[in-house]
Amino acid sequence: NAITIDGDTSTNDTLLVMAGGAAKNEPITDPESLDGRLFGEALQAVLLDLARQLVMDGEGATKLIEIRVTGAADAASAREVALTVANSPLVKTAFFGEDANWGRIVAAAGRVGVPLVAERVALFFDDLCVFREGTPVAGQEGEAQATRIFKQKEITVRLDLGLGSASFTAHTCDFSYDYVKINASYRS
Repeated sequence: NAITIDGDTSTNDTLLVMAGGAAKNEPITDPESLDGRLFGEALQAVLLDLARQLVMDGEGATKLIEIRVTGAADAASAREVALTVANSPLVKTAFFGEDANWGRIVAAAGRVGVPLVAERVALFFDDLCVFREGTPVAGQEGEAQATRIFKQKEITVRLDLGLGSASFTAHTCDFSYDYVKINASYRS
């Protein structure tokens, strides 16, 4: 449960893994064994790839956005902040409009209800720091670089809360004109 198109839940946005034993492979009984670890790593890679594909298949999606929240006080807070940012219509439309609007992301994180200390928060677009110690990182060169990043098809946003060691990563997409057209013009 780490992907979101628009915050709604749908059977169309579901991945399931089932094993019926038809291959007659020897069961892995110890997840910490070499076979268990290798299988776990391979399964994780396949599921992450499928999840990213699912997000990019969202109605009208033009960009794949990875929201990484780090430095949270606990796992629940990290998850809540990541999914709130990932589901924010203002954040999603900024990505579509290729507007590197750090304020929308910080505002979404701030409205979660998780205690935040602005002076400890740092926000990165890919590897570019755009907000640190309660203030935007100034400079025309940085603004130009942020704009270039927002033109990419895949963007990583990292929001370091500076409060602990917990983290959570969510994947989402942008909201485009086509998202509204597609969802406004069919009846299920």
